[in-house]
Amino acid sequence: MKLIYKILWRLSIAALVILTAWATIFYYAIINEVTDEVDDSLEDYADMLIIRHLSGDDNKTTTISTNNSYQIDEVTESYAQRNKLIVYRDEMIYIKSKNETEPARVYESIFKGADGRYFKLTVTTPTIEKQDLLAAIRQWIIILYFALLLLIVVVNIYVYQISMKPLYRLLNWLNNYTIGKSNYPLVNKTDITEFRQLNEAAVNYARRAEQLFEQQKQFISNASHEIQTPLAICQNRLEILADNHTLTEDQLSEIIKTQQTLNHIVKVNKSLLFLSKIDNKQFPESTVIVFNEIIKRTLGDFSEAYSFRHITTEVHESDTFTITMNESLATTLIMNLIKNAYVHNVEGGDIIVNLSHSEMSISNSGSGSALDSERIFERFYQGSKKAGSTGLGLSIVEAICKMYDLKVQYIFSDRHNFIVKR
Repeated sequence: MKLIYKILWRLSIAALVILTAWATIFYYAIINEVTDEVDDSLEDYADMLIIRHLSGDDNKTTTISTNNSYQIDEVTESYAQRNKLIVYRDEMIYIKSKNETEPARVYESIFKGADGRYFKLTVTTPTIEKQDLLAAIRQWIIILYFALLLLIVVVNIYVYQISMKPLYRLLNWLNNYTIGKSNYPLVNKTDITEFRQLNEAAVNYARRAEQLFEQQKQFISNASHEIQTPLAICQNRLEILADNHTLTEDQLSEIIKTQQTLNHIVKVNKSLLFLSKIDNKQFPESTVIVFNEIIKRTLGDFSEAYSFRHITTEVHESDTFTITMNESLATTLIMNLIKNAYVHNVEGGDIIVNLSHSEMSISNSGSGSALDSERIFERFYQGSKKAGSTGLGLSIVEAICKMYDLKVQYIFSDRHNFIVKR
């Protein structure tokens, strides 16, 4: 998820919580304020009615207006002592003129007349519909929430895009940066301290990576010469020694075995150096490669070398499989896959190649058991040890595929299938 979407999601959740809490507080604040105003009005009017009653007005029930009324009833002294002098409460009252029931605020007060008798004054006035108020607040809060959310989204996207431009320029520079190539310098002026520090860290990291890359290339080059030269000298000396006619048959056999071991070491060394060069991306040249042509040429070369095993080959082309990559690496990729299909095949077996626009598969007959698909591309892993095999061929295949964002996989279905996809 992009940063802007995560920020907006969190802001929307926060806004919902804040507005809900605010609406709840606002509702109770409004209710309390209205109730206080109504209570004050009832109290003032009740005081006036008590004064009128004490002054001799003997009306017991009077309608004040259409929706307001009061009533004065005489009560016993014991009743007056058992109840509070002033009581406020909410209740529903029936309005005859409207023929409906509405909420009302009721004020009750007990007072003592000049003659010592006790009276209860009840004043009733309609008040606001709390449910209607709650529904109205809820409706407007929802409207406010979505309006505010829309405003937050618009403002945040604008502010985010303006503020994060230096970060996107830096990311674009890092994505296009390739170690070992000529890269354009980072131009990313900004007055934001964190972005300036990030720019400096990225440039310093790239500089250190270039230095390490050059050191590693130098090491690989030196290692190649330092190891290959002594090995070549040893091979030459063994060949000279093998030409000595005074050697016994056992001595000559040991020399041949030693030569075979040296040859294997040379192959392993070359393969490891080749893998290192691939990992370091030392094959920058690229061109459009048509794999159909390379496969046919390679199959022809290997069929002659392995003619004694009587392995048949088939090529099925539904389309051309083309990739833009280094030609040397493309040839190595095909050679390793086809050599693997020959080496790990059975006598009189077959190799079938399928080519389409999006993938290439090379399958061969072989033993009836599947190889370990989790480890088959590991270095030096060999499902079944074959003479002359270094155990690095499929590792090189995987490294080349990773370099060009290709996918390589092994599938067993009565046959060993190696599939390369775009």
